[in-house]
Amino acid sequence: MTNRRAFAIGVAAAGLVAVFGIPAQAQHAPAFPTTLQLPNHFQPEGIAIGGTTGYFGSLRDGSVHKIDLRTGRGAQLSAPTGTPSVGLKIDKRDRLFIAGGVGGDARVVDARTGKLLAKYPLGGGFVNDVVLTEDAAYFTDSHKAVLYKLSLGRELPAKAETIPLGGEWVQAAGFNANGIETTPDGRSLLVINIGSGKLFRVDPRTGDAKLVDLGGLVLTNGDGLLRQGHLLYVVQNRINTLSAVRLDHTGAKGALHKKVTDPRFDVPTTVAAFGDRLYLPNARFGTEPGPNVTYNVVAVPRF
Repeated sequence: MTNRRAFAIGVAAAGLVAVFGIPAQAQHAPAFPTTLQLPNHFQPEGIAIGGTTGYFGSLRDGSVHKIDLRTGRGAQLSAPTGTPSVGLKIDKRDRLFIAGGVGGDARVVDARTGKLLAKYPLGGGFVNDVVLTEDAAYFTDSHKAVLYKLSLGRELPAKAETIPLGGEWVQAAGFNANGIETTPDGRSLLVINIGSGKLFRVDPRTGDAKLVDLGGLVLTNGDGLLRQGHLLYVVQNRINTLSAVRLDHTGAKGALHKKVTDPRFDVPTTVAAFGDRLYLPNARFGTEPGPNVTYNVVAVPRF
């Protein structure tokens, strides 16, 4: 069942429940709420959606929290690791691939049980985000001009491969490579440089990077990426903006389709799709973390 169909069935079911007589208290709980609460002090960054479940990683302690998108109810999936959980993606085998941030590693967790399936020391500076293709997982490193590749099949690989970024890629001081996606034709990768706001198309075999022609558009504070067909959604974290860029088939050119903001945005970092919605976790960078600081995830209509 597709996410879009599951969403429609869930909403219809909620209507039937109301018609056929459910206690008033239960009726007051909205189906598919547009704001999802995370634990206090959680400090989210990444998101992955599998079925009707959203998964979120903690920058603070590396734990993973799951939330039922239908009800908003959540629970811890995997315990703290002591190092961050940053970007997340889930595959068809219910395996969560997690970028380890300053831990310099990647982890794979069973999305059903929370069991750690594998851990890969990458020697990274800040392993930030991950994308899954048909045969590999690719991770960005914000402090090094490299990508990390895990070749995938039914079994997880023994080790990762390091792919240097070259070509037109420019590595500066501070944070560089952040979000990562695939091009519409599936032949290349798209990597955003958060420092420059530039988008690059990268050959996954060689690491050769070419600047995507966006007609002068600069994606300031570009963080997480999500491609849906020819539309690439770019989360611009500190300016509280979600932009959509329409790409050509190869990902070599693109133009701004639309940008939106929302009063509920509080430094969102990335985005995932479910049905007709886009879900963004609020990292609240700039807000002093603490045990009483609240965090949430907000949903906006897909555009």
